Parts: sequence; C-alpha cells; structure tokens
Amino acid sequence: MAVSVRRSIQLAAALALATSVSSLHAAPAKPAAVPDIPIPNIKYTKFTLKNGLTVLVHEDRKTPVVAINTWYHVGSKNEKVGKTGFAHLFEHLMFSGSDNFNHTYLNAMERIGATDLNGTTNQDRTNYFQNVPTSMLDYALFAESDRMGHLLGTVDKKKLDIQRGVVQNEKRQYENQPYGIAWELLTTNTYPAGHPYSWTVIGKMEDLDAASMTDVQDWFKQNYGPNNTVLVLSGDISPEEARKKVEQYYGAIPPGPPLAKHDAWIAKRTGTHRTVAQDRVPQSRVYRTWNVPGAHTPEEALLDLGARVLGGGKTSRLYKRLVYQDQLATSATASDSSSEIGGQFSMTLTARPGGDVANMEKVADDELRALMKSGPTDAELRLAKTAILAQYTRMIERVGGFGGKSDLLASCETYTGNPDCYKVYLQRIKDATPATVKKAMNDWLGDGDFVLQIDPFPTGLAATETGLDRSKTPEAGKAMSLKLPSMQRTTLSNGLKVVLAERHEAPVVNLQLLVDSGYASDSADMPGVASLALRMLEEGTRTRKSLQIGEELESLGATFGASTNLDGAFVGMNALKATLPQALNLYSDLVLNPSFPQNEFTRLQQDRLAAIAREKSDPQSIAMRVAPALLYGANHVYAKPGTGTGTEDAVKRMTRTDLANYHATWFKPNNATLLVVGDTTLAEIKPMLEKAFASWKAGEVPNKAIAEVAPRAAPVVYLVDRPGALQSVILGGQLAPPRNSPEALPLELVNDVFGGTFSSRINMNLREDKHWSYGVRSMVSPAIGQRQFMSISPVQTDKTGDALKELVGEYRNIAGAKPIANDELKFAQDNKTLRLPGSFETAGQLAGAYSTILQYGLPEDYYNTYTEKALALTPQQANALASRSFIADRLVWVVVGDMAKVEKDIRALNLGEVRKIDVDGKPLP
Repeated sequence: MAVSVRRSIQLAAALALATSVSSLHAAPAKPAAVPDIPIPNIKYTKFTLKNGLTVLVHEDRKTPVVAINTWYHVGSKNEKVGKTGFAHLFEHLMFSGSDNFNHTYLNAMERIGATDLNGTTNQDRTNYFQNVPTSMLDYALFAESDRMGHLLGTVDKKKLDIQRGVVQNEKRQYENQPYGIAWELLTTNTYPAGHPYSWTVIGKMEDLDAASMTDVQDWFKQNYGPNNTVLVLSGDISPEEARKKVEQYYGAIPPGPPLAKHDAWIAKRTGTHRTVAQDRVPQSRVYRTWNVPGAHTPEEALLDLGARVLGGGKTSRLYKRLVYQDQLATSATASDSSSEIGGQFSMTLTARPGGDVANMEKVADDELRALMKSGPTDAELRLAKTAILAQYTRMIERVGGFGGKSDLLASCETYTGNPDCYKVYLQRIKDATPATVKKAMNDWLGDGDFVLQIDPFPTGLAATETGLDRSKTPEAGKAMSLKLPSMQRTTLSNGLKVVLAERHEAPVVNLQLLVDSGYASDSADMPGVASLALRMLEEGTRTRKSLQIGEELESLGATFGASTNLDGAFVGMNALKATLPQALNLYSDLVLNPSFPQNEFTRLQQDRLAAIAREKSDPQSIAMRVAPALLYGANHVYAKPGTGTGTEDAVKRMTRTDLANYHATWFKPNNATLLVVGDTTLAEIKPMLEKAFASWKAGEVPNKAIAEVAPRAAPVVYLVDRPGALQSVILGGQLAPPRNSPEALPLELVNDVFGGTFSSRINMNLREDKHWSYGVRSMVSPAIGQRQFMSISPVQTDKTGDALKELVGEYRNIAGAKPIANDELKFAQDNKTLRLPGSFETAGQLAGAYSTILQYGLPEDYYNTYTEKALALTPQQANALASRSFIADRLVWVVVGDMAKVEKDIRALNLGEVRKIDVDGKPLP
C-alpha cells in the first residue's frame, strides 16, 4: 500500500553561464542505427458489463498465474480543499475487509500465494493488483468484487482510526527520509491554490484527523462504482472464461452516480519563483520544474525524448557536463512526468558536498538553453528512442502490475478509452525529429482557464442479477505444480562454467556472471573495494571510454549492471535478441578488461564518500551499517558495513590500484559461473561465449576464511543519537545458520510468522493494532556462513520504549511463551507455496532464483521440491526451531533516534547493558 508519486520538486533558476559547452555534444561517437525494435502488440478482448464495468482480457499461458489489475478512476485530484488524502486513505481502508470477505486483504491474498500484491494511489487513479495461481482466481475475484460492491458495512470508527494512524505514520516515514520535506514543497509551490494537483496525494494531517464516517462513506459511494472502474485479467485465462467469471462476481454490483471529469489544466507558469529550505542531509539538491502538457498528448513523447537527451543517464548532457566533466554534481537528471490533466518537466541536481550550488545551477541552465537552441543531435535522439523502445519491449515479459502488460492496458483504457494508446505514444517516439523535440522544448520550457463540460450520463446502466450467494466464499484451491526450465550446463575451454535456462516468450537474453568474492573478500582495513570495483566496470576498458560505453549500451537497447553482496560479485547484462552478438562483445570487454581510469576513479571516489554521508544521515542505513560488526565481532570477514560501501577512511585511502588488484585476484574463469536465461539455446550461445571469453585465463584464487561465531552470552543495547528525528529505528539482531543449512527453509516459514510478511506477528502488533509504525519486518539475509537474522522497526518517537518492550515480548512469545499455532503455520506454508508460480515470470526473476541455487550450493531441484518440503513442516518442528532460533536474552539491539526523547525509556526496560555508539559504530562515553 503506497502513494505513487509522479512529480518532483521545483526550485527554479534562470541564471546564464558565459562558458561555451558546445564541445560536449558537437560530435559524439556515432552509434549504430536504431535497432528495428517493433512496437509491442498486447492482444486483448474488451467488453463492458451492463453496470458500466469495463473489462480487458489478455491471454498468456506462460505460467499458471492470472494477474488481476483493478483501476478506479479516482485519485487525489478528485478531492476538495480541506478534505485531502481521502483517495489514499480509502486505498488503505479497502485492504481491511468487506461485508462478505471480512479478512485483512493482504493476509488473505498472502495465504493463497498471491505475488506482485499491492495497491497504489496517485493524483489520477487508485489501483489494486495481484498475481494469483489460476486455481485461486475465483477466490480472488470474489474478494476484489466484494470490496467494490460490499465494503461499507465493515468500515467502522475503529478501522478508520487504525488506517488513519497508519497513513499518518507513512507520511512521517516519507518526511523522515533525506530530502523528505521536498515532497510537500514541490506540490504547494508549482500549482496555484485550488488546482487539483496543488495538494499531495497523501493529504494533510489535519484533513485526515477531521475525516468523519459520513465523509468516508460519501467518498466511497461517489467514486468506487463499476462504471468508474477498469478491470484487467492477464495471464492463464481465456476471454470466454473471464467473461463468465466477471459476470458472476461483478454483474450484480449497482453502478455509481454520474461523475464530473477534469479536463486538461496545465497551469503554465510565468516568471521564476524560488524557495530555500533546510533538511538534515549531507548535500545540497536543486529541483527545477515546469508545468507542461500531460499524458497522451503529442508533446508528451517529444518532452520525454528531450528529458532523456538532457538528463536521462550517462549519455545525457547534464551528466556529461555536471557529473563527468566539471564534477559539480554527484547526480544530474531530467524527467518528464505525465499525469492526466497536466505534466511536469523537471531537472534534479545534487551538488557535491560543499560544492558551489549556484555555479551548478548556472551550468545546468546553460546546458538546457544550448539544447533548446540547437535541438538534439541525430545521434542523441537515436539513443533516446532506443532506450524507450527497449523499455517497452521488456515490459511485455510480465502480466501483472507495476509496469507489466495489465498495467499498460488498464492505464490506456482508464485515461483514453483505447487500450492500445501506448502504440500511439511509441509511434510518436519513432516519428520524432530533432526539430519537433526542439520546438516542444521551446514552447514549454522557455519562459492559464478552467472549462467545465457536462456530458449526458449514459443510459441503460443497470445491475444484472447473477444469483451469486455472497454468504459463501469460493473454496480455496491448492498449490500448483511448478515446472521451471531445466538448468543446462556446459564448460568453456578456459574452465568457465555456463548454466542456461531457456525462456522464449520474449526476445530478451539475461546474462549474469557470478564471481565468488563479495564484501567478505575485502581486507579488514579496506572495506568497500569490492563494491567500488564492480561500480567501475562500466567506467572504461582498454578500448572503450566511460561515456562511449553508455552510448553503446543505449544504441544496442541493452542494460548493464554490476553489484556485490556478502559473498559474491555479479555482472549482469540484459540484451535484446536482435543485438545479442554485439552486446556480448561489449559485455565480455567490460568483464575482462576494466581499466579503472584514474580520472573516473577520482570522480567515483568522491561519489562514494557522498553516498556514505547519505547513508549516515538515514536512520535505517545507519542501523544496517553498524549491525554486522556488532553481530560478528570486529575481526570477522563479515564485519563490514552492511551496505557494502565501506568506510570514509578506507575510501579516502583507496587507489585505483586496489580496484585493479581486486579484479585481477578474484575475476578468474575457474572462480566464476555464467548464468544465461532467455531466448537462446546452448548450441547457439556456446560458440558466441567461447569467442567472447577466449582471452580469459584460469589462475589461483585466495580462500576466504569464514569463522563461526559463538552464541552471545547476554543482550546488549546500542544507542545512536539522531537529534530531531521524527521516528526511531529499532534493529534486533542475531545470527542464524548458513543459507544451505537444512534449517534454512523451515526458518523462512517461522520467520514469516514472526515478521516476514504483512500478516506477521510484529507487523500486526506495531502497525495494525497500535499504529505506531507504517510497517515493521524481520528477515534472514543470505550468506555462505552464518546469516544476519534481524527485525527492523521504524516507530514514532514517543512510542520507542513501548515498541521495544513489545518487540522483546514478541521474541519471547515466538520462542515458546506463545507457540506457533496450526493456523499461523498453515498461513505461512500456503503463502510460500502458492506464491511460487508468480515468482518466476520474467527472465530476471528466474535468473535471480537460479543465482541463489548456484551461489549457495542448493540442490538444482530446490524450487521444484520447495512446496513438498515446506508443507511437510509440522507445528511441533516449527516451535522447536523457533525456540532454538529466537533468543531474546542474546539479542543485539540497535536504536537510532533522538536520544534526548527516548533514551530514558529504553534504559528503564533493563534489557541488558546499554552502550552509546556513533554512526560508525565507535563507542561513545
């Protein structure tokens, strides 16, 4: 449940810069022509019930999963001044149960194995989505239709107060983050008072406090009828099956009343307005925003392309000038955010710590003016087009919400009445020229009336009696079998192990190189080398420079990413089938021949220092940084900051030679596995890999010594002071057996009962029952050695001591004071097993799962046998494991918050020795 934010913040500047920058983009290396990337075609069947419900059905039999995506055409713009936040509040209330389905919705959906499960609200719509096993479709449709047609009988003052508290904690959590105050300042300063976009989606605290039961009921009756809704079913279902089920579950719901619809209201501004504010952040940041035409206008595609050229990544003008050349900023981006009745074009500039903010603004303005004067070059426009077309190509892998096929169809139908509207947008992208992009930018970025239109209310809307007995919930189905592609194996002539999983539904190939190293391979006095070395892989090779690499990736429609975790390094590329040979040539060069150029190292060294400073200003990041050394002991190979970024001292002493030595030491074919997932075969890919990696030679690799840590004798509480914090973050930590332990799978289930799901004990306690937090959780981090097993609880400041007491009680309860009940275990088992089919939809998801198998030495059939093993766990076994795994009297507690307000309450609990530490984990008096 979340607010979907699609607009950024305005802090505008119109200062001129005399220095010429034409050399930056006069003649870039010319990329290949735009690949012939076809516009996706998502086949669908559309029908409308007599009550006005619009239904779209897309059939995709790839996995036994159906995505249910419900879009209500109501968002914050439909609210009124003084009654803001209702759309988002109602999004939460609709998760609380309905007349004939009186269950907490997330609990019920987790129980049947739903994935991609959530709801969001933005200015224009509220949506709910979940992917469910095909066998659970009737159950889910009953639940979705019941909260549409039969909600208000269960919405009482208690539920209203609970969800009002949860939303207010969500607002606090947003505002407690670095730059959190920018959200409100943007909204209130970029639109005139009374404009439908002039208040935030989450609303004002005082409006939420004042919301009455009558207000809430009237809001629902007005906006959530079937005639204001689009329902998309995408996946393992035919149009005929869908029509029958939708008529059965939704047909009898009466239509809502006539609705007013906002027309376009761009609210174009004149002049420059400036606001300066302060926040607890390590760097200055400037947001600059213009009001422009919104979604589904001809200008949208042109401004999207202009934003990519100006600030859309490493190939953009802002990045080249501000981040790369002048090094005035650590990030510099531009975006065009399109909402229904208007859009916003924004630049976001983050200055280097202590940098010249005014000069950064001047340079950014100069780059914008240069682009508006000349327009993008042909080469720049080709890169921008390829990036957008490639993005949409990848979207068709997924059926569900958050950017899958059902989202595209629902969005287009909701806003335009044409489910194919994305094709219009993409054709506009293809047809754009430098001249048309230039004109759009000059029309809207160079330097307003309200029309009310009333149309006849459609006649003939009526409910149809279906005979459905809503006193009986459909029987829940059972876990479905999972048939994942086999892991085909081969070895290249240099010893590199290759694993292939074929997926031919989308013309995409995912490459993932796994190298045995990780944070644990860093020396104790130089943490952060591994992650910085991986970050620098794309910053230059012996034959390619940093910006050239970015341009080549975009010209191929490929994406590249390198990362590290505790035990490994990962180098990934997602390539289009059409450009795979060229992409492999680039990929192997990035893997084998990084040059770690000094100028790039110097720049990224400063970026890394800024990143560490940001982490040390964020409460949860602070807790994650200090926890490993407190849990493992300072000399353990796992005792580095949990974010992997290292320490400021180490990064300052680091040289490019340290990174080159890391690569030379650990990147050996005999110390790596290449995982390939997607639209290829072993016969096709192996010769290409032999050629690409022919120069890579095997060699000796050091042995990582992962010591075992003895159990702690007594609990310790560590306090980190963050004056003025709006919330406290409470971390409870201990150690668990390795990822490949026989206890790992049962512990996942036990942890789900405790804190691993929305329905878990600690989240139900602190969020749902007491509404002291927006959400708390617990997790077991993967590792080859002993794993970190921790709970993370952000809570409002005045409830810190009470929340810590509750958490201690929950640890003791799960360990035996309140044993796991049969229904709790069954819930966890159902959630884990039923959701499996929805966890392997994309090549990236499958690669992630197979990477886990390969990195931690799990059986190849791990996921195929997961259901059987999970369901075999008995309550007696679960409780025995819980008693061994949750030991409140040996926990390490870390509390990050305003100690002037919370320290006294924490000490009064007498949990154990209390020690004060700073943000680096060093002892304080």
